[in-house]
Amino acid sequence: MSDSPDRAERSASGGTTAAVGDRVLTLPNLISFVRLVGVPLFLYLFLVVRADVAAIVVLAIGGTSDWVDGWIARRLHQVSRLGELLDPLADRLYILATLLAFTAREVVPWQFTGALLARELLLLGSLAVLRRYGYGPPPVHYVGKTATFLLLAAFPILLLAAAAPGAATVAGAIGWGLAWWGLVLYWVAGAMYVVQATRLVRAMRARSGGAPA
Repeated sequence: MSDSPDRAERSASGGTTAAVGDRVLTLPNLISFVRLVGVPLFLYLFLVVRADVAAIVVLAIGGTSDWVDGWIARRLHQVSRLGELLDPLADRLYILATLLAFTAREVVPWQFTGALLARELLLLGSLAVLRRYGYGPPPVHYVGKTATFLLLAAFPILLLAAAAPGAATVAGAIGWGLAWWGLVLYWVAGAMYVVQATRLVRAMRARSGGAPA
């Protein structure tokens, strides 16, 4: 999180220390597009044809490759505005689609799904307030990235535990350990975003005399 309101404002409005371009046809963006295609493919394999093994493979590749597009973008100096939108979008869609599919087939309880969806609603409310005051979404925090990685790593392991009774004990323990830690950090990151949004709104109100931008 930003150490001061001015730094937070620059971050929330899209300012970063790395150069951000307008290119669309880049390798990181292509990886992000492929990850997005994996979402409906996973849903089809898991819910329609019940091909659990193939669904595990798609979910594992799509989830654990979360860091690849960002790493390549920085390595090849191909950071783009589109990529900054696609990367968190792919992560969020994987989490939401997997949760809804797992809940439908009773791989995870609805309470777990509800806890994650409640955090998403909280974040959407914060983003709506920021947009009202002329700010874009805040940059993804490392706590949020860690939470996302834990959740996306947990899901294929939980699916393995449900699809392979022989591995249920070990895979279930590992999967739920990752899932619960991911849930806790997901909410911690959400709280940090809310605090940052509150600081930005207060700073704007102080400068404008209380009237929204």
